[in-house]
Amino acid sequence: MASQRKFVVGGNWKMNGDKQSIDGIIAFLNKGPLNDDTDIIVAPPAVYLDYVRKGLSPKVAVSAQNCYKELKGAFTGDISVTMIKDVGATWVIIGHSERRHVFGESDELIGDKVKTALDNGLSVMACVGEKLEEREAGKTNEVVFRQIKAVADKISDWSHVVIAYEPVWAIGTGKTASPEQAQEVHKHLREWLSKNVSPTIAQATRIQYGGSVTAANCKELAKKPDIDGFLVGGASLKPDFIQIINARK
Repeated sequence: MASQRKFVVGGNWKMNGDKQSIDGIIAFLNKGPLNDDTDIIVAPPAVYLDYVRKGLSPKVAVSAQNCYKELKGAFTGDISVTMIKDVGATWVIIGHSERRHVFGESDELIGDKVKTALDNGLSVMACVGEKLEEREAGKTNEVVFRQIKAVADKISDWSHVVIAYEPVWAIGTGKTASPEQAQEVHKHLREWLSKNVSPTIAQATRIQYGGSVTAANCKELAKKPDIDGFLVGGASLKPDFIQIINARK
């Protein structure tokens, strides 16, 4: 079944970049070559969404890194789904581990954001993942199931949802879950979707892996049956990102 799900690779630039360095990223993405059988998405900082969308090939979608659950109002410093769409972006990352653990976002807030984004026409990369102490305590499934339930409870149409499994202990640490470890959690997430949402949605929904993905390890990870793509951090700022996009080529 894995081959029927289109591979999807996202690049999360986090709080990095200026116009000069972004021009370099746009240049290597526009040069490619990019695999036509892969959906490609980049997520620049909010202040550069418009700049990136205008400079980038239409082959590459643009995503915000976050949004709020309301469409407008007195929420200083935040951005809304309608603003994201207004500058030509079509995706948003919600529930990234840094939003959960640095900014203290709750499962409930993340679920509300996912609902607002989907109800108002954005596609969503919804992130789940456990911390090192949770993995070592044998709580990986408990944590990711709790996180995915908070999101799943707010979704009526799954056709614009990608799940990103990001083990927190492997983000920016240089530690990568082995292909076997990553596949195991992806498989359990798909089984959870099958049991709690529907078998059809479980088979159709793409699950990305995120956590120190590199040009060196992407091909092995991409071979696993339940890994349908990547959500890449630091490596998406470098030309190696092309190799990660083409991991299934």
